[in-house]
Amino acid sequence: MKLTLTDLPGRIGYFFNGAKGVAPGGRTLAVAILTLSTTLCAVMGARAYDRVNGEGFASRSPVLATRGMAATSQPLATQVALDILKQGGSAVDAAIAANAVQGLMEPTGNGIGGDLFAIVWSAKDKRLYGLNASGRSPKSLPFSYFADNNLGKIPAHGPLPVSVPGAVDGWFELHEKFGALPMKDLLAPAIHYANEGFPVTQLVAYYWNRSVPVLEKYPGFRATYMPGGRAPREGEIFSNPRLGTTLQKIVDGGRDAFYKGDIAREIDRYMKANGGFLSYDDLASHTSDWVEPVSTSYRGYDVWELPPNGQGIAALQILNILEGYDLATLGRQSAEYVHLFTEAKKLAFEDRAKYYADPAFNESPVEALISKSYADKRRKLINPERAAKRYDAGTVALRHGDTIYLTTADKDGNMVSLIQSNYRGMGSGMTPGELGFMLQDRGEMFSLKEGHFNQYQPGKRPFHTIIPAFVTKDGEPWMSFGVMGGATQPQMHAQVIINMVDFGMNVQEAGDAPRILHSGSSQPTDELMEDGGYLSLEDGFPMETRRRLVQMGHQIRFESGPYGGYQAILRDENGVYQGASESRKDGQAAGY
Repeated sequence: MKLTLTDLPGRIGYFFNGAKGVAPGGRTLAVAILTLSTTLCAVMGARAYDRVNGEGFASRSPVLATRGMAATSQPLATQVALDILKQGGSAVDAAIAANAVQGLMEPTGNGIGGDLFAIVWSAKDKRLYGLNASGRSPKSLPFSYFADNNLGKIPAHGPLPVSVPGAVDGWFELHEKFGALPMKDLLAPAIHYANEGFPVTQLVAYYWNRSVPVLEKYPGFRATYMPGGRAPREGEIFSNPRLGTTLQKIVDGGRDAFYKGDIAREIDRYMKANGGFLSYDDLASHTSDWVEPVSTSYRGYDVWELPPNGQGIAALQILNILEGYDLATLGRQSAEYVHLFTEAKKLAFEDRAKYYADPAFNESPVEALISKSYADKRRKLINPERAAKRYDAGTVALRHGDTIYLTTADKDGNMVSLIQSNYRGMGSGMTPGELGFMLQDRGEMFSLKEGHFNQYQPGKRPFHTIIPAFVTKDGEPWMSFGVMGGATQPQMHAQVIINMVDFGMNVQEAGDAPRILHSGSSQPTDELMEDGGYLSLEDGFPMETRRRLVQMGHQIRFESGPYGGYQAILRDENGVYQGASESRKDGQAAGY
């Protein structure tokens, strides 16, 4: 159950007064208890560590290395990436190998049934490359199907939200341009662990077991993900030889084994047998796109994101608006900073709801949306003393996602920022035959409003939440980073940059710092914000800040778990890599 800050005193008083109503004295006592408990949480519960230097909330020092670095949300995947680097593999090789392992070990967040996006710094070319490896909707599923079947939105699970999985094609596109080792070497660790097994980590076990009641009814799920009739628990050994066989087919037959061979035929058969529309033709005609990353300057740092159909430019819009304020003077824990950040997010997300979509079907006004002049206009809409209930999108010429983010860097200075996901939960639940993986449910993110930029259409890419990020300074690479977690991502991208640039944190502290999360904005799937949404603040923000935000008109909720997962690699002026990993996840940064 979620409670607002203003609800809690009354509820506590209710219990203190024998459930007969809230007497004035009961409410006063309740407020005192709330104040004390919240203050204690802020002082003692903010991931405080007994460290002799640095911020008290930092979980550890940055990891330092010169030859190579990897940061992933699964320690065994990090070690696999380092092994590939030590064998002479490139940063891209290491990223592919780690991603393949994570698809096996973190089926709660990703897999070869999902999509992939990446930003690559090429040391040789002295430039960034962007890859959009997201898939399209089935060509045989018409827009009229949903109205004909009385569906007001696309379901979260089952056959209807399934779109073409783009990850495998993304691997081969990345490998062809930047790979050094053969693909068989990159997929060998994942095949080994699939056949021999691995111990399931804590958070993955938690989310895996939480998904069972929702997904176990879908054909193939139990056989692949519930050996012995249940999901694995923390520390238990899980193997997936079906996936090992599928990966070996990809090694032997290349990307066409997945999109034009036996794997594609099995997906086609399974979907037809279970009321789906994704077909062999959809898979055989799939392509990824190399795209130009887009950027904005924030106090001398160039922050790079990929253009829509992803939501990355929302982070750039937030930063552009906030650049007009002296955040360093306001302070990280101040109500004024939290308020301004929240209002900037609301403004950016209204544009996100209206304009972010597949550019092959609409001309998204990216250049205008991320311009400084547009930010100046939007900034004027913010009342510095009061939270807005709603904003309209500007006029210009999801928090349920589960994802993995990883970043790698090699001895030559190449760096990779890669994100991959099956979207909601473990995906659609649709687990084809003997293939050992689940198909994504990304198609849920289409709008069913006719004329909307993100309206469902056959053969179209849905709006995407997963976004990799990169930062350069004076034309040189500075940091590769990302944050997992649906609509959390652009908010945390902006906060990481602000934490480092405005508040002077190092790469690990910037991820460990207590986070601000605003929810309830308008969405590309037709939901509208009419009540201002609500704020969730991690432990570490003082009671005074929370109280002031309530007085400014914000709704505050106490929540555990929705704040995302962060990895980063920074390259300093000495050429030393500084790695950071998320204290909220199971991950690890390591180098050599």
